[in-house]
Amino acid sequence: MADTKAESSVDSSALIPNSGNVSSQTNNPLARKLNKILETRLDNDKEMLEALKSLSVFFTENSLRTRRNLRGDIEKRSLAINEEFVRIFKDVKEELESIHEDVQAMSSCCEEMTNRLKAAKEQTQDLILKTNKLQGENHRLEVRAQVAQAFLSKFQLSSEEMAILRGARDGPITEDFFKALTRVKSIHEDVKVLLRTNQQTAGLEIMEQMAVLQETSYEQLYRWAQNECRGLTQETCDVPPVLTQAMEALQDRPVLYKYTLDEFGTARRSAVVRGFIDALTRGGPGGTPRPIEMHSHDPMRYVGDMLAWLHQATASEKEHLEALLKQVTVQGVEDSMQEIVGHITEGVCRPLKVRIEQVIVAEPGAVLLYKLSNLLKFYHHTISGIIGTSVASLLITIEEMHVLSKKMFFNSLSLHASRLMDKVELPPPDLGPTASLTQTLSLLREVLASHDSSVLPLDARQADFAQVLSCILDPLLQLCTVSASNLGTADMATYMVNSLYMMKTTLALFEFTDKRLEMLEFQIEAHLDTLINEQASYVLTRAGLGYIYNCVQQHSTEQGPLSNLPSMDSSSLKAAMVQFDRYLSSPDAFMMPQLNFLLSAAIKDQIFKQSTELVCRAYGEMYTAVTNPTNNYKEPESVLHRSPQQVQTLLS
Repeated sequence: MADTKAESSVDSSALIPNSGNVSSQTNNPLARKLNKILETRLDNDKEMLEALKSLSVFFTENSLRTRRNLRGDIEKRSLAINEEFVRIFKDVKEELESIHEDVQAMSSCCEEMTNRLKAAKEQTQDLILKTNKLQGENHRLEVRAQVAQAFLSKFQLSSEEMAILRGARDGPITEDFFKALTRVKSIHEDVKVLLRTNQQTAGLEIMEQMAVLQETSYEQLYRWAQNECRGLTQETCDVPPVLTQAMEALQDRPVLYKYTLDEFGTARRSAVVRGFIDALTRGGPGGTPRPIEMHSHDPMRYVGDMLAWLHQATASEKEHLEALLKQVTVQGVEDSMQEIVGHITEGVCRPLKVRIEQVIVAEPGAVLLYKLSNLLKFYHHTISGIIGTSVASLLITIEEMHVLSKKMFFNSLSLHASRLMDKVELPPPDLGPTASLTQTLSLLREVLASHDSSVLPLDARQADFAQVLSCILDPLLQLCTVSASNLGTADMATYMVNSLYMMKTTLALFEFTDKRLEMLEFQIEAHLDTLINEQASYVLTRAGLGYIYNCVQQHSTEQGPLSNLPSMDSSSLKAAMVQFDRYLSSPDAFMMPQLNFLLSAAIKDQIFKQSTELVCRAYGEMYTAVTNPTNNYKEPESVLHRSPQQVQTLLS
């Protein structure tokens, strides 16, 4: 190609004239073509590039001959390509003609079939209409059958359910019976929907049918539950789950439900009574535990064992009822349970009451009666927590026995107090508590000890405590007052202090005695004041200052100087001070004999100390009177040579 371009350029240059005539060059066709070729830019001419690329395939030799034959070669090549194209399209044409023939045949066949179908349709049109009509009718019938089946399944029992409900009269009640009964109740409720539609007749018939079937089923269920309850007469019974379901179903029929509960209560009542009598007379299986009657000689254990057995039996019966009614949701089920438990335990009231009355009437003693009263009160409180009502016969019986034992207890205390007052015992020579007082305080101590060990609630124990103290302490205080009425002042005070001190030490060991202790303390303080004054008077009299102190107390200015009174001169006072000095040197020797009889050393020390203070105060008054110039004592310091401070120091 490069050579061709070079030759073309040489030829063109040889053909261009050297003259400057521009118009002749432009009018030359060959020159125009050459210029056009020279001005062409092959880089941007894609068609030219493609043509040259195709030319390079078969133009392999660049020679003069090949260049001259190039046009012919190109035309020959184009002709060959066209001939090949024609040959190929000839085959395609033949194939298309064959397809056309097939399509023509298919078209003819389809046209023929269409004509035949039209003819067949014209002939079978009536049959098709009838078939479509029958298919529509069949669809409607199927829908009606489905509706009827749904209606029957919703508002009618199956044959199996009917057989279960009708067969329950002879056979046992099973889980399937309650499912069928629930189904009957559901249908009876659902059929009310039909009464609000056009199907009222069918609804009424179905409702009547279900009502009859429902009543029959409830009657059968009640008979079966009644027979089951009658068989629960063993001491320990297990409530079957089916019976629990029966009670749940019967709650829709309150009368049958109550009758069944009554039947259960009657059966369990006989079982509890029989079990209680066996526990009293025969004991447990194999003789263990032993019969309760074997302990009748021990009242506390005897009554305690009976009440403990009843407490356990009551709790067991409550559990049996809870198991029986655990699925019942009707209101008032708790009240029904309490009523039935009260009915069950009612049968043991008579034998229990007879035995406890025998124990109480035998008068085992005030302490034992009080313990029995507390025991009965405790079990009344405990069993009432199970039964939950105060109108139960068992609780009424226990309360009656509690009141009886409490009454007998207070009667015993009153009788004891009456015996004390009938024969008043004189105080002993040592002015200590009398034997009757010691015995009564011992009784009080035992009663209070049993009271403290009681398991009753706090408020109940506190209420009993005040009454017990009144029944015992008030007669004792009266007894001590009457017994000491004939004694002297110091002896009476000493005896009363000892007696009150014994009462105080007895009560101090127990609770709820604060008010009584405070009252006893006040009474002791009153008698202590008497003893303190008596001791002070005793010391002043023994020390020779009694007459002098009385003169000082009674002296007035109208009587003149104190020294002018009889036995109040200086020499008499000096003689008295000699005796007083002996007291100061040994104050313990100047003590009343009654103080040695005091049971409490603390009280004795208190009396001695406070009486010494009174002596010091009396000496101070005498010292003031003697040193007073108006009383005309010469050299009073020599008469009373000790100042009040010195005396107080010596005695402290």
